[in-house]
Amino acid sequence: MNAGKKKKRARIIAGTGIVAVLAATAVLVPLALGGPTQAPPAPQATSESAPASGPAEVGPPVTYYQQAGPPAGSPLEKVEPLKVDVSSDLVGTSLNKGLTGISLEATDLADPDLSADNASMVKLLKEIDQPVLRFGGNAVDRRFFWTSTGEAVPAGYKGDKTHPVKAVGPADLARVKTLLEAGNATISLTVDLGHYDPARAADMVKNASEIFGDRLLSVTVGNEPNGFVFNDVKTGTGYSLDQYLRELKDYANAIYAVAPKVPISGPGAYDQKWWQPFVDADLPQKKILTFHNYPLYSCDGSDPKGSPTMANLMSQLMHDRAADYQKSALKVGQDAGLETWLPETGIAACPGSNETSRTHASALWAADYALNAAQLGITRIGFHSSLQTCKGGPPLSAICSAGAYPFGNGQMSGRANFFGISMVAELEAGKFMKLNSSGGGLAFSYALQNADGSTSVVIVNENDPEKAAQTDVTLNLPGKPVTGTMTQLSGPSYKAEDQTVIDGAKSEPKPLAERATVPGFAYKSGTQQFKLTAGTVTVLHFTY
Repeated sequence: MNAGKKKKRARIIAGTGIVAVLAATAVLVPLALGGPTQAPPAPQATSESAPASGPAEVGPPVTYYQQAGPPAGSPLEKVEPLKVDVSSDLVGTSLNKGLTGISLEATDLADPDLSADNASMVKLLKEIDQPVLRFGGNAVDRRFFWTSTGEAVPAGYKGDKTHPVKAVGPADLARVKTLLEAGNATISLTVDLGHYDPARAADMVKNASEIFGDRLLSVTVGNEPNGFVFNDVKTGTGYSLDQYLRELKDYANAIYAVAPKVPISGPGAYDQKWWQPFVDADLPQKKILTFHNYPLYSCDGSDPKGSPTMANLMSQLMHDRAADYQKSALKVGQDAGLETWLPETGIAACPGSNETSRTHASALWAADYALNAAQLGITRIGFHSSLQTCKGGPPLSAICSAGAYPFGNGQMSGRANFFGISMVAELEAGKFMKLNSSGGGLAFSYALQNADGSTSVVIVNENDPEKAAQTDVTLNLPGKPVTGTMTQLSGPSYKAEDQTVIDGAKSEPKPLAERATVPGFAYKSGTQQFKLTAGTVTVLHFTY
């Protein structure tokens, strides 16, 4: 949804003696659609319900959300009930608009499909609400050549059919600006460090600053410089941390001379030893600490717990290991008073397909990964992606193009993980609230205090949708809500491809004013009880 959309709260219909349900006129929607139904008769109290403290206050008529049920014939395994107690106390971190974004290769700046003329790309940007487009990746130090004067690409730059060398100039940046404006997005750039040339990098930043203005958030010098000695950037010549710091300062000084207001973000390294030296580097402009992380990194299987398997992806260990790594980076940044970004990430560092690729499980992972990172204190996250085709292109990309491999026809669409990103992106900006949760199997809960005093609660239910029964949830809120609505991402199985939906459709969540009510919503009760289907991401929104 773009930032211009109005997100009005549903108005309360006042009146004495209005019943809370419309059972006689119920219009059912098939379960698989995840759409609303007219309210059924109010659920009867059970032995597990909270003790009554007098007659329940009757609220206005509502339409209950009808979530997808488990697949027909599923062997239902009982899940321990989930109890979530939300406190009015705050964690101290916030979820801001622009948290989630898309990371692309620097050479993609030359792609004519990155334009306001590409309606499909504009639509995707709007569906992840004010994202950052980050350009970097392995291409920037190998196959990317900036020129503002139309020079030919020098000899020695090497590419191939699917990874060609590209020259980029001011006209390309101007075209990308039209896309940013149409999609209400911002941009972060990376300059080439593989071919040492501070003056050329400074010329690129000068042009970018003039063209993008405030939409340019930062510039990074080189991509993963800690890996230069392990790949084809500096192989055979050697490359040390000390050399990086010397070259970084040369680049920063040259950039500052022509674009002093543009921050330097870095080092964009996955080796923790490089983080503190970047923080300590004496650079004239503002700095932002950035690091990269692909939690499943063991492509050869040498670390079974780090291999890209479905069992690892859908596990408590995956959640905890990612959080521990992020905490390490955050400590370095926070101790120095710097903002900390994670501009390039994904499930696995391994090229090619694996059992997690393109799956519904990747959507569940993306939502939890982004929310947990934000709650810890990370303020920008870029999910590494590609403009290549859905068939044959990088399988872990959040977006892809229709058409023939490798570059397709520019008609872009989102994969399953894109919809997980969209669920987080469409949350209102808010402050994370402290909560306690217990039970629920493989489930993760988050709560936000919004600017208008409302509360958003997100429950990522990663239990297996083919095996797990619905989870009974008891949610204790810090107030007595008068409305409670929901939107939900769902899919039939971990491994399902191209079957992830939000509210029954392959689109962004419905606007707040159009969302149906939480099933069994208890008007003006601080305790809400409902069931959640496995393999879902559910956003609940309460007003008081």
